[in-house]
Amino acid sequence: MTMEKGIRNIAIIAHVDHGKTTLVDALLKQTHTFRENQEEMGQTQILDSGDLERERGITILAKNCAINWHGVKINIIDTPGHADFSGEVERTLGMADGALLIVDAQEGPMPQTRFVLKKALELGLKIIVVINKIDKKFAKPLEALSSVETLFLELAHSESQLDFSVIYAVGRRGSTFNTLPENPEKEGNTSPLLNKIVEKIPPPKENDGLFKMFATSIDYDQHLGRLIIGKIYRGSLAKGQKVVSLGKTYKIEKLWEFQGLGKNEVEKATSGDIVRISGLSDVKIGDTISDPQDTSSLPGVSVAQPTLRMTLGPNTSPFSGREGKFSTSRQIAERLKKELEKNLSLKVDETQSGKFLIAGRGELHLSVLLETMRREGYEMEVGKPEVITKVENGVVKEPYEEVSIIVPSEYVGAITTEMGRRYANIIHMSPLSTSETEFVYIAPTRVLLGLRSSLLTQTKGTVVYSSVVIDYDKEGKTLPKLRRGVLIADSPGEALSYGLQTVEGRGISFIDPGTKVYEGMIVGANSKDDDISINVCKGKKLTNMRSKISDENIVLTPPTKFSLEQCLDFLEADELLEITPENLRLRKKVLTSLERKRAERKT
Repeated sequence: MTMEKGIRNIAIIAHVDHGKTTLVDALLKQTHTFRENQEEMGQTQILDSGDLERERGITILAKNCAINWHGVKINIIDTPGHADFSGEVERTLGMADGALLIVDAQEGPMPQTRFVLKKALELGLKIIVVINKIDKKFAKPLEALSSVETLFLELAHSESQLDFSVIYAVGRRGSTFNTLPENPEKEGNTSPLLNKIVEKIPPPKENDGLFKMFATSIDYDQHLGRLIIGKIYRGSLAKGQKVVSLGKTYKIEKLWEFQGLGKNEVEKATSGDIVRISGLSDVKIGDTISDPQDTSSLPGVSVAQPTLRMTLGPNTSPFSGREGKFSTSRQIAERLKKELEKNLSLKVDETQSGKFLIAGRGELHLSVLLETMRREGYEMEVGKPEVITKVENGVVKEPYEEVSIIVPSEYVGAITTEMGRRYANIIHMSPLSTSETEFVYIAPTRVLLGLRSSLLTQTKGTVVYSSVVIDYDKEGKTLPKLRRGVLIADSPGEALSYGLQTVEGRGISFIDPGTKVYEGMIVGANSKDDDISINVCKGKKLTNMRSKISDENIVLTPPTKFSLEQCLDFLEADELLEITPENLRLRKKVLTSLERKRAERKT
C-alpha cells in the first residue's frame, strides 16, 4: 500500500530569487542524502546543474530528487519561478500532492508568486507557506504573511484552501522555525519544515486498478535513449510489463525510482510513485501511458499560450559558417524539433523563405533557447521580437502584464519617467522601507520589451524587476521610437583605433580595435536619431612625420558589450542579430548603403 510506504510528493514553488533552490540544498544536506566527504556537501544550487541556471541564478528546468525523513520518502519537484517557463511549472505540478510556497520576508508576494500559487490551487495542492530570509535587514515577515493571506483570499477555490501552515526560515543557513523567532540569527535546522511536510502534506491516494500514468518529462541516455518521467496515477508498473500509448504497444525495459539526486533501479512501482522508464521510444510529454486493457487518456495539461515571437534562420552574414558547427536550415530545424518535445510553451512554424517563426512566453524564454543553441555550436540570425495579438469580435487584443519594480528611493524619478514614456498605468506606489520603494504597473507586453535592461542601466543594477501576463485587452497607444540611431560599418576589414575615434565622436562604440567587420554591421549607437555609415577600418595616412606606430597611442573608451537579451532589446525592425558560438553581432537586414537607400525610396 502507498500509505505504508510513506510517500510525500511535494513541489517547491516561488518567485525568482526568493530562496527556493537554497532551501532545497539545505534539505538535501541535512537529511544526509550525501556522505560527509561528497563534493555536493560543499556546493550550492545543487539541483540547478545547467551552466545557464548557475550563471543566471534561476531554475529553468524542473528537477526531481528524493530524501528520506524518519522512514518517509519525500519526492521533491523543484520548479522554475519565472512565468516565462510556465510550461515547466504547469506540467510538473501535476506530479505533486502538496507544495511549499516560498516567499521573501522583505519583498513579500510578487506577480510570479501569484502565478505559481494560482496553478497549485487549481490542482488542489495542499500548501505550506515558507516565509524565507527573515534575517534580511529590512525583513517584514508578518507583513509578508499578511500579504500572502490576502493572495489566498483572492485565489482560493474553496474555504479549505485558506487553511495553510506557515514556517519561518533562513534558507542560506538551513534554519526553519514553527514560530517567528525573536532573534532571526538563532540557530536552527530543517526539522520543523520536514515534520510539517510529513504532517500536513497528504500521501498519494491509493488508486488500485489498471496501470495508467502521464508522461510529464523526458530525459535522455546515450545507451538507453529516451526516458520518460512521471507519477503513476493508477495501478502498478513492473519491469517487462507491456503498456500502450497512442495506439502503440511498448515493453518496459527498465524502471527507476528517485533517491537523492540519483535513481534506484526497481522491479516494480505502484500508484503515487514518481518513476523513470526506458523502452518507450516514441512517447512524448503529455501522452498517457496505459495498460492495454484501458487505453483512455488522462486529462491533458493546459499550457499558457505564447506571447512573443521572432524570426530565426541560418546565418546569412559575410562571416557565415566560420564560427559554428551547425549553420544550415536543416540542422536548425532538427534542433528545434528536438526542443519541441520537451519545451511545451514553445511554438515553431516554418516560413516560405526557409526561416522559422518561433514563439514563446517571453524574452527570457526565447533568449534561453537561443543561448543554449549558441553554446551547442549553432550559427543563426534572429529578428526583432514582436508581440502576438489575437482578434476577438473584430477587436485586436494584445497581452497585458502586471509589473512589479522595487528600487532604492533615489531612483524613484527614473522609474516614473521611464514608465511614463512607455504609457504604463500605475496601480500603486508605496515605500517598503526608509530606503526602498515598490511600484506596480499594468502595461501591454509590447511597451515592456527592453524595459528590464533599461532599468538595470538607469539604477546601476539595483532594480528588482518582475512581471507576469495577466490578460488580453484592446491594443494601447503606439509607442514612439525609444532608441536613437546606429553607427554602421561602411566597408569590410579590421577596425582600427583611428577609425573608432570617429565612432566615439558620434556616440558609443560596440567593438574593440582589431575586430573584423563587414559592410552593414552595426558598430555603435549614435547620439542622434539617424543612422550613419562610418569607415572604422580607416587608419592614419603615413608621412615622414607620422608612423603607423602612432596609431597605437590613441586612447579609446572601452566599448559597450551587450548580452544576448540586451541585443534582442536593442533591435529595430530593419535589423538582425547574428548569433554564433563566439560572437554576437548586430547588423542591418540590408547590408549595403545603396540597397538601404533604394529600400527607403520604395517605402
